[in-house]
Amino acid sequence: FVPGKDEIVRDGTMGYIVSFGDAVYRALDAVVSLKAEGINIGLINKPTLNVVDKEMMERIASSPLCLIVESLGKKTGLGSKFGSWLLMTETAQNTGKLCKFDSIATHHEGCGGLWEQAYGQGYDSLSIQSKIKSMVGKK
Repeated sequence: FVPGKDEIVRDGTMGYIVSFGDAVYRALDAVVSLKAEGINIGLINKPTLNVVDKEMMERIASSPLCLIVESLGKKTGLGSKFGSWLLMTETAQNTGKLCKFDSIATHHEGCGGLWEQAYGQGYDSLSIQSKIKSMVGKK
């Protein structure tokens, strides 16, 4: 662990899932399953949520897509800030191009902290796989 540095868990050529905490292992399961189907998506662990790793942001911005997967709220979690950070990259500023971007996060009211929450909130492996497939144009 290096404070402020994001970690590549799996490299990918078709884009990246960015995740942290308890959502990482669910995202890793999705990445492994997708690669078995020929969809080469990478996984980045973001252990320091409030610090922008500029080198990693450039890597993500120049990739085809980015999906944030988190167990925090959709309106206030990492995904709500990450898109703005992508807009500030040199890649976006100099080329005007930006990767496809979306996020999966908690969005229903209720008690959290249980493993079942991932399925009810849609950040389980199958939901992640489905979202990535729609982003790359495969069913």
